Amino acid sequence: MGEFVCRVADSEGRVFSHVEAASSPDEARQKLADRGLYIYSVKSRGGRLASLIRRSSDRQIGGSEFLILNQQFNTLIKAGLPILRALDLLADRASSPKLRPVISQIRDRVREGKSLSEAVAEAGVFSKVYSTAILAGEKSGNLPGVLDYYIAYQRVSTGVRKKILATLVYPILLISVAIIIVTYLVTAVIPKFALLYKDLNVDLPAPTRLLIALTVDYRFAFLGAVALLAVAAAGVFLWSRSEEGGPAFDRFKFRLPIVGDTLLKFQVAQFSRTLATLLTGGTPLVAGLQTATDAVTSKLLRSTVAEATQRVREGESLHAALASKNIVPEMALDMIEVGESSGALSPMLTSVAEFYEEEVSLRLSALVSIIEPVLLIFMGLLVAFILISLYLPIFSFSMTGAPK
Repeated sequence: MGEFVCRVADSEGRVFSHVEAASSPDEARQKLADRGLYIYSVKSRGGRLASLIRRSSDRQIGGSEFLILNQQFNTLIKAGLPILRALDLLADRASSPKLRPVISQIRDRVREGKSLSEAVAEAGVFSKVYSTAILAGEKSGNLPGVLDYYIAYQRVSTGVRKKILATLVYPILLISVAIIIVTYLVTAVIPKFALLYKDLNVDLPAPTRLLIALTVDYRFAFLGAVALLAVAAAGVFLWSRSEEGGPAFDRFKFRLPIVGDTLLKFQVAQFSRTLATLLTGGTPLVAGLQTATDAVTSKLLRSTVAEATQRVREGESLHAALASKNIVPEMALDMIEVGESSGALSPMLTSVAEFYEEEVSLRLSALVSIIEPVLLIFMGLLVAFILISLYLPIFSFSMTGAPK
């Protein structure tokens, strides 16, 4: 999905620039028109490479500092301070110094007459979910309540991600240490032993010959194969980021045994919690689906939700629209159907998110508990093979006597 810089005007005549995520200029125009905006121009923000570079450099603000900022802002509003006065205080005394210039920019735009949601959206460093939630709070007249919902959503989402990262720390550390050890043995130790055995001019055991052949005699061929694999991996990565390859690669990932189902459920949990937060804050279903679509990282699931959004706009139920592509798990569809039938879609989406987040956490812990000993055994056997192969000729010398 590309990005388009759009010059638009709202119903009050205010003209501003807006970045819209869409598959084509026509889709971007349709999205803007659905929001009641008058469109002056729609221009592509850049090619795929520029988009990747921009995405890596223009990170959205998030994490614990953003959570604290929201808590401080919400506390000031609940205390009865006007929005502009609350922004004045945060611009000078926010707990995160790097956020103060951003808050000052938002304050200046609010002072010029823009709404808070418009100022936040134009800042360009906050997620679309956040600006949409603020817009819903402004329209409903319950901004503190909506911020409470968003803070809870942010706290849970951040907690889930931190838990997953904490689970993966040890395996990543283990692999990194093993790679460093093996690299040192291959680049520094084995060549010296190979030179020693060459000077001794002795017959080497088969394991030693194999080790020296791979790491010394055919080193450049081996490194070339590794480089070729790296280039292929980079090519697959770039292809997976494209509009054509992304859905196909996601479909392949989601079909992998055990891991694929876990990845899919994590994406569905992220989508469900985002949509539940927006609906609880008062955002209409179609607008909430449009925003939740941008919060989904999987291109396959994103296209599924985007198509479902159009179907819902035409009058179809959400669960039937999501079921059309056979991507969303059956249990999630059943729970969404129950939520729609009972008029409790938002709580049911929250239940879907909680269930899948817990399942992903348990599966990840189980996988790590299996992967850790497997990695230890594999790396131990690899290092043992290298060391035994290196010292096996020396053991032979001690038993048969040194060569003359």
